[in-house]
Amino acid sequence: MTEASLQLNQAGAASASAAASTWRTKLRALGPGILMATAAVGGSHIVSSTQAGAIYGWQLAILILLINLFKYPFFRFGTQYTAESGLNLIEGYATKGKVYLFVYFVLNVFSAIVNTAGTGILCAAILANIFPASWGLSISQITTMIVVFIWGMLLLGGYRFLDGLSKWIMTALTIATVAAVIIALFTHRAYVPDFVPPSPWQLSALPFMVSLMGWMPAPIEISTLNSMWAVEKRKSVKVSEKDAMFDFNVGYIGTAILAFFFLALGALIQYGNGEPVKSASAAYIAQFVSMYATALGSWARPLITVIAFLCIFGTVLTVIDGYSRANNEALRLLLGREEAPKHSLAVWMTVVAGAGLVIVFLFSGTVSTLLRFAMIASFITTPFFALLNYSLVSNKEHKLHGWLKWLSIVGLVYLFGFALFFIVAMVMGVAY
Repeated sequence: MTEASLQLNQAGAASASAAASTWRTKLRALGPGILMATAAVGGSHIVSSTQAGAIYGWQLAILILLINLFKYPFFRFGTQYTAESGLNLIEGYATKGKVYLFVYFVLNVFSAIVNTAGTGILCAAILANIFPASWGLSISQITTMIVVFIWGMLLLGGYRFLDGLSKWIMTALTIATVAAVIIALFTHRAYVPDFVPPSPWQLSALPFMVSLMGWMPAPIEISTLNSMWAVEKRKSVKVSEKDAMFDFNVGYIGTAILAFFFLALGALIQYGNGEPVKSASAAYIAQFVSMYATALGSWARPLITVIAFLCIFGTVLTVIDGYSRANNEALRLLLGREEAPKHSLAVWMTVVAGAGLVIVFLFSGTVSTLLRFAMIASFITTPFFALLNYSLVSNKEHKLHGWLKWLSIVGLVYLFGFALFFIVAMVMGVAY
């Protein structure tokens, strides 16, 4: 990016930040934060959070609280950096050096492909539960239909379509989830005889805890996608810094609250019922739906399946769009181009969707393992991206409030410390 372009973006950002903030402008600014929430509420919530409640009851609530709290500043910095500079986070990485940008690009391409495959299969598994006969199609074939459908929607509708649809998905999801928890709270349920609550506070549970935190509330690279959606939003709506932060907080805090609702669903319905909780993500979806229907009545099956389907469908939608935008931008900067080729975003969407489907067909029996690996790898890389995001807003050009600075420092200590502890435990063979 040239110096003139940089100054122009910063001037535009300053002008937007100076605009008055009202409830009308706040509501108009909603979009990027909701997209972030839609991308986040998927494998981490409907699978990991619900499994945490189903296996350990309420014991891991503190872990979900801590990881949402300590990741908060580093996700926030993406919105803050874009609002103050007019640049997205990936452009910020480029200012730190091409080594940082290249590492991000490689990790992001891997995440895009694995996440598309994993979330696509989860979405297909839910659809197979809605239509048990599934027209004689395999999970891989249903996944292909879903991914191709979403790919076509994105090519035809673009960002504005995604922006509008995500709000409806998250609204419906929130209402359905809250309703399901309220129903479960007033439903009498007894534990099986001689039930012994399992403890997560042992080394054998460490991989599960780390995978839970890796995608809770989302992989940290989602912060770069959020900043790119924010830049795209500014093309159609003038957004002040206060309104941008409002949008981010609605999305992030809403996502964190939903994590506790999914934990509650698992704890209130599945915990202690005597049936082992399946670990495979796609297999767990079938158990997820059938257990809820058994506990609440067959009438609840459509409600639960709609919750699950909206979760994962929204995630697949935003994964393909967001990661494609990020890969397109990172490659542009690596090649030193002022602008990306006109149809390059459509090409990246095609590559991400196509490569994800290749993974689905070649490794359909082990995608759950790939998904768990991606979650753990995401947690291990989290502190490095967190430190990089922190470095972009802790300089003379950007202001960092006192409480946010201290929360960032404590968060970095927590993230680096837990990641190091996990790596040591794995090397020593005491975590499995």
